Amino acid sequence: MAILSPEEIRKFDVDATAIRVFLKALEIIGGPRKLIELRNLTWITSLMEASYAIVLADMEHKTEDEIAEFLGLTRQTVRNILRAEPELVLKKLEGELREKTTKAHTAGGLAKLAYKEIKEGRDNLEIFIHALESASQALGIVWPVEVLRRIKGLNFPASIENLRERLAGLVIEGKEAEEILVELSNPVNSPSELLKEMRKAIKGE
Repeated sequence: MAILSPEEIRKFDVDATAIRVFLKALEIIGGPRKLIELRNLTWITSLMEASYAIVLADMEHKTEDEIAEFLGLTRQTVRNILRAEPELVLKKLEGELREKTTKAHTAGGLAKLAYKEIKEGRDNLEIFIHALESASQALGIVWPVEVLRRIKGLNFPASIENLRERLAGLVIEGKEAEEILVELSNPVNSPSELLKEMRKAIKGE
């Protein structure tokens, strides 16, 4: 198994979370088929940019300028994404979807809402597992996929006891999953928090 540096692991976490936010945002607006029906595939690029912007701001504490440089956007566009109000976006979403030019604040509002749903444990694990599997294998980190498979259907926040039952017998980098779970706070609020805290425990952070 490949040994990744802390920097590589951090980038992996950001990329995986951004993909989850993007997929959840697509789910909120009705899925890719909805965009195809409306002949408005420009939303795909805008949602991916907004997903990365929200994740970079929250997880990496990046500034507007840093995010703009990373995504190749203007600082004002990034500002519109980060300052978007999800509740207002939902009220006018149908009309916005029919417009050919995606507004940054609309994509940002959706990404914010999707990020909140994910942090609260309401993302689609089946989609996430599929999206994460190839990346996990390429990076030499396969245990997150197995953890997600085992916790499918588990409601969050989840107790350590429930997680221990689901992960019984799983060995991660030479450690029993039960040993790793002992170091986590109880309860665990979401699947993403579970993966993040398990990674920290494995690395002794």
